Amino acid sequence: MNGTRERLLDAALRLYAERGLDAVSLREINQAAGARNATAVQYHFAGRAGIIKAIFDRHLPDVDARRHALLDAYEAAGGGVRDLAAALVRPLASRLADQAGRDFLQLWADVINRPGPVAAAAALDDPADSLHRWRALVEPLLEADAARLHRRFTAILYASIELARRARSGPHTDDRLFTSYLIDVVAAILAAPVTEETRRLADERDAARSQSPEHTRQTP
Repeated sequence: MNGTRERLLDAALRLYAERGLDAVSLREINQAAGARNATAVQYHFAGRAGIIKAIFDRHLPDVDARRHALLDAYEAAGGGVRDLAAALVRPLASRLADQAGRDFLQLWADVINRPGPVAAAAALDDPADSLHRWRALVEPLLEADAARLHRRFTAILYASIELARRARSGPHTDDRLFTSYLIDVVAAILAAPVTEETRRLADERDAARSQSPEHTRQTP
């Protein structure tokens, strides 16, 4: 039974990385895994969200452990924006070392780069998650308007997409330069000032939202 479950996870990760979430059916995952039961994915994972969560449960513990270690060092010694950019990038970049890790990076980017959550495992607000801790540590270093404009999520999204692009073109003999340059760019994203034009447009957006009927209904 466990063998079937692991084969389903292997097949799903490979297919999602090759073709993307929307192009892979549960039936194809069953077939690729050699599952005899046509409803094996439903039985083991209750659907697509469940299998994505299980894949993330394979890979994210190591990512979390690496990021927590970097954040521990940051809090112990102090540091700046680039140190926190490194804490975002390096744990994920470590997944570039093997094929399963590269497949995971492509799936992770696919999930993050969507308007709504695909699986609970992709949530960014779990207090126990290293990404939640990272967001909390970055916030004091941001301009208030940068935080309001979701600058941290922009950094997460950019890093995820670039890592997935690197994963698709791999394997590479050396990812150190790529990783260091990505950290530089993520640090620049976090530290970039908010222009007056952007600030004005954000104010106009927020004012319009506050006057909308939906916002009025939700406001105590």
